[in-house]
Amino acid sequence: MSDTRRRVKVYTLNEDRQWDDRGTGHVSSTYVERLKGMSLLVRAESDGSLLLESKINPNTAYQKQQEDEKFLSEVFAQLTDEATDDDKRCELVNFFKEFCAFSQTLQPQNRDAFFKTLAKLGILPALEIVMGMDDLQVRSAATDIFSYLVEFSPSMVREFVMQEAQQSDDVSKSGLEFEYTSLRDILLINVVIEQMICDTDPELGGAVQLMGLLRTLIDPENMLATANKTEKSEFLNFFYNHCMHVLTAPLLANTSEDKCEKDNYQTAQLLALILELLTFCVEHHTYHIKNYIMNKDLLRRVLVLMNSKHTFLALCALRFMRRIIGLKDEFYNRYITKGNLFEPVINALLDNGTRYNLLNSAVIELFEFIRVEDIKSLIAHIVENFYNALESIEYVQTFKGLKTKYEQEKDRQSQKLNSVPSILRSNRFRRDARALEEDEEMWFNEDEEEEGEAVVPPVEKSKQEDDFPDSYEKFMETKKAKESEDKENLPKRTSAGGFKFTFSHSASAANGANGANSKSVAAQTSPASSNSSSSKNTTLTTAVTATKGSLVGLVDYPDDEDDDEEEETSPRKRPRLGS
Repeated sequence: MSDTRRRVKVYTLNEDRQWDDRGTGHVSSTYVERLKGMSLLVRAESDGSLLLESKINPNTAYQKQQEDEKFLSEVFAQLTDEATDDDKRCELVNFFKEFCAFSQTLQPQNRDAFFKTLAKLGILPALEIVMGMDDLQVRSAATDIFSYLVEFSPSMVREFVMQEAQQSDDVSKSGLEFEYTSLRDILLINVVIEQMICDTDPELGGAVQLMGLLRTLIDPENMLATANKTEKSEFLNFFYNHCMHVLTAPLLANTSEDKCEKDNYQTAQLLALILELLTFCVEHHTYHIKNYIMNKDLLRRVLVLMNSKHTFLALCALRFMRRIIGLKDEFYNRYITKGNLFEPVINALLDNGTRYNLLNSAVIELFEFIRVEDIKSLIAHIVENFYNALESIEYVQTFKGLKTKYEQEKDRQSQKLNSVPSILRSNRFRRDARALEEDEEMWFNEDEEEEGEAVVPPVEKSKQEDDFPDSYEKFMETKKAKESEDKENLPKRTSAGGFKFTFSHSASAANGANGANSKSVAAQTSPASSNSSSSKNTTLTTAVTATKGSLVGLVDYPDDEDDDEEEETSPRKRPRLGS
C-alpha cells in the first residue's frame, strides 16, 4: 500500500450544472476492499471526513486527459462565441479563474503542464476578446486569469503578442490598411493598456493591477537571451513600435496646450500610473526610451503636470525628470538645457514659497544631486539662467554651492586659456606646448642660417677635398704671392663672430673681370676654384665657425709635415662658408 498525500480542493457538479465547493483536503491512493482495487481518497483537512472516494481504472488517466482537452476546447469556443449570453460567459470565465487558482496547489511540473495546455488550446486569444467586453465582472475575472499566466511565464505571453504583431505587419504589407489598423488596436497588450486607461473604479484598483502586469512584461530582467535570438531587443522593438503610443496617449492629450486639460482626482491618478511606468522605462530601457522622449519631446509634456493642483502628480513628474538626470547622460543634459526644461521646476519651487513640504524637499534634492555629482553642463545652465531667482533661498546652501562650482570651473577654463600662447588662442587647432617650443626653436635656427653662413653639405665638401691634389702644383706656384697678401690683409672679426679676409690682386686681373675693381662676395670655394679666381679682383668674406669646440680653417696648405701637424691643431683651417 502506498500513501502519497497532497493538498487539493474538491468541486462537484450539481444538478444545475454549477460547481459546488466541497472543501480542501489531502488526497491519497490506497487499496479499498469495498471497491476491489486501488482508489483515490480525499479527506478534509479540517476534520478528516471523507470528501472523495474513487476507484482507479487502468485506462482512466488517458481517457480523462482526452476528455479534459475536449471539454476545455468546448469551453473556449463558448467563451468567445458572440451568441453566448452574458450570464453563461461570466460563469465560464469564473470557472477558468477557479481552475487557475487551483493550479497553484499543484507541483511545479504539473502546473507547467496545465498552463501549457491552456496556451495550446487558445487561452490568450480568448482573453483578448473577453477583456474587451463591457461586463465589469467578466473583465475582472479575465484580468485575474491573465495575471496567473503572466506570473507563470512572461515569455509565453510576450511570444504570443509578438506573433500577433508579425501578423499585423504582414497585413500592412498586403495593403489592407483598414484591417491592419484594426489588428494593431486589438493586440493583447494594447487591450490591457486600454483597460487600464478606461478603469471606472474611482480608486483605479483594476488599473493598478494591470500596470503591475505591464511592468512585468516589459521588465528586461525576466527576458531571455539565447544564441539564436534576443527576446529583449525583439520585444522592446515591438512594444515601442506598436504599444507605447497607446500608453502615452492620455498624457499627451491632457498636456496638449501646455496646461493640464483635466485636473480631477481620477485623471491625476491615471497619469500618475502612466508616469510610474515611464519612469520604469527610463531606468531599464536606455536606448528605446531615450529616442522616444526626444522624438516626442516627452519631458516637456510631463513637466506641464508640475502645475497640477494634486501634489502627488507633480511629484511623479519631478521623479521622472530626476531619473533622467540621474543617468548623467549628456544627450539628456543637452536636451534639457536646449529646451530650458528647468523653468517649470524652478517655477514650482518659487510658487511653493516658504512651505517646507515634500515638493520643496524633492526639488532641493534634485539640485543637490546636480551639485554633488558636478554635472557641469547643467550647473552652468542653472547658474547663468536662474541664479538671480534662486540666490534669495538661503535656508539651504545648494544654490550657493552651484554658484561656487560654476565659478571654480570658470576659473579653471580661464587658467587653461591663459596657459596657451596668444598666437594660438584664435587658432582652430591647438597643439601641445612641447611641440610648440620645438617648432619655435627650429624656426629660429632656420632664420639664423638664412641671415648668416650656410653649412657646406658633406657631399660637396668631400668633392672639394678630392679635387685638392689636382690643383696642388698651382697652389705651390701662387703660395708666396698669397702669403705676402695675407700679411698685408690681416683678418678682422665680423659682427657675426666670423672673420673677414680681404685679398688684393693686380689691375690686369681686375680688367679681366669686366672692370669690377672690387667686388664683395660670399663664396663656397675649393683650392682649385681659388686658383681660377685669382685673376679676379674680389673681396672674399668667410666665416670661421666652431666645430666641437674648435675653429677649422678654410684651406689646407700642405707645405711639409710640420704644416700637416699644424693643420690638425689649427683652429682656423676649415671654415664653413655661406653662399
